[in-house]
Amino acid sequence: MNDSAPTPAPRRARVRAPELIGKGGWLNTGGEELTLADLRGKIVLLDFWTFCCVNCLHVLDELRDLEEKHRDTLVIVGVHSPKFVHEAEHRAVVDAVERYEVHHPVLDDPELATWKQYAVRAWPTLVVIDPEGYVVAQHAGEGHANAIRTLVEELEAEHEAKGTLRRGDGPYVAPEPVATDLRFPGKAVVLENGNFLVSDTTRHQLVELAEDGESVVRRIGEGVFREPQGLALLPDGKVVVADTVHHALRTYDPETGAIELVAGTGKQWWQGSPTSGPALDVDLSSPWDVAWWQGKVWIAMAGVHQLWTYDPETRTVGVAAGTTNEGLVDGPAAEAWFAQPSGLAATEDRLWIADSETSAVRYIDTEGVVHTAVGTGLFDFGHRDGAADQALLQHPLGVTALPDGSVAVSDTYNHALRRFDPATGEVTTLATDLREPSDAVLVGGDIVVVESARHRLTRLRLPEEAVQVESAAYRTQREATEVAPGRLRLDVVFQAPTGQKLDERYGPSTRLLVSSTPPELLLGGEGTGTDLFRELDLNPDVTEGVLHVSAMAASCDDDPANEYPACHVHQQDWGVPVKVTESGVARLPLILAGMDG
Repeated sequence: MNDSAPTPAPRRARVRAPELIGKGGWLNTGGEELTLADLRGKIVLLDFWTFCCVNCLHVLDELRDLEEKHRDTLVIVGVHSPKFVHEAEHRAVVDAVERYEVHHPVLDDPELATWKQYAVRAWPTLVVIDPEGYVVAQHAGEGHANAIRTLVEELEAEHEAKGTLRRGDGPYVAPEPVATDLRFPGKAVVLENGNFLVSDTTRHQLVELAEDGESVVRRIGEGVFREPQGLALLPDGKVVVADTVHHALRTYDPETGAIELVAGTGKQWWQGSPTSGPALDVDLSSPWDVAWWQGKVWIAMAGVHQLWTYDPETRTVGVAAGTTNEGLVDGPAAEAWFAQPSGLAATEDRLWIADSETSAVRYIDTEGVVHTAVGTGLFDFGHRDGAADQALLQHPLGVTALPDGSVAVSDTYNHALRRFDPATGEVTTLATDLREPSDAVLVGGDIVVVESARHRLTRLRLPEEAVQVESAAYRTQREATEVAPGRLRLDVVFQAPTGQKLDERYGPSTRLLVSSTPPELLLGGEGTGTDLFRELDLNPDVTEGVLHVSAMAASCDDDPANEYPACHVHQQDWGVPVKVTESGVARLPLILAGMDG
């Protein structure tokens, strides 16, 4: 008999949760407005997300099992907090909630009111509120589902015992389904028979349409795909498919109807996982588009901000460009930074890339060097034509090579088709009044656009002259953090979840990478290290900029009896706009997991 008393659980910090407010109102509640008082007695998980963010989409998928298993005690509330101007449009949020099958209430917060109340600094961020209305945990980034599951189970037991837990159905009300032949199509390709093959993303299928672009010939792959996106015709007549949410590539044979898994394990790639090897043994991360170039399938690996390749001859995959850091940095492929590459188009001498989060069009040449044609970085976007070095796009998802050497850009959040001409260095607008165009294909003298949010293909004549559009420029609307000049203490807050500890078996289990835009903002403290804190020296001659912070921590189940404990990787990238002022703070805390003491 063991007479020792059990170790008491550590007391949690108790901070009253601010109210949920957003000018866009509520979705998935049957028209009801929700307050925290309405949710008292439930465990509430706030998911601060925006629909452009692939990491936010990963978290939506991570939470589905948790949401199902604890549906009578847990209410997940999505707080939609826009980065881009388009994401502040209510109709766009309604579309995104359906597109990504969000099955919980969503607060549309276009002015970031609730985001500011909760001092959120990154997408995605998760905040846990206990049944009495107190914030008990905050997590930024991906990989926290296991920690949150443990916390939810603790809160259930604690508040069941106290009598403060209320079981029963939550406030979610499913919207009425809408009948259309396509539902948020992603990409398209022209088959050898002249028909179109379209990735019907929200219905998790491929659809073959006749040459008119409207008549359904057949539906393909029911129960096989999960939010498929990119398509590319291979030399043997097969089509390679980016099976995005399954983190895989498959081929489809239009002749036989056969579908074959050719790359990916079905698991999402995490830091430390292999980056090359036999294609069926290596994890991928949200492949968004594919293209055949230089004898290989090139993959826009949106989930890790890289380009990978798949070689059908050797059946191997590997990283081709990018470091996994999110941003816009040109140069040799191994040193370049991307930000959710989402569209590819191959010509003989270059592979064009729609780099969506930097609102950029980029390309890699045959020497393996990455160049930016249009775009300036993560925070500036808009609709402005003219010289490429000052032109602006807004979250483009597709690029299409044109016969004259120029490239058409599916400028998704501007609802436009744009054109960049390398010969003149000019950006023009070909068409407006589209609705979230995500791809386009050439058919004779026409261009057929995938109008994703109108659920259709739209055929346009390639115009002789550009459309005149009034210029607009925007900057991401997050307020800058005021920091004091001189020395700034950066703290990434990470507390290993209950029952876990940092995994130190093979060396340091944490990593911190810091850089800045402009680079001159930092006189010291940039670079990579293993501590989750850093002393940064700010340049007194630079009054504003952006701190880029990337943090990773690995924790494992703390059970001495288990020789092979389950381990979990927690990671997040922050872009923190800062303004240097005498009254600013001398410490910048960023919460990866836990609460800032």
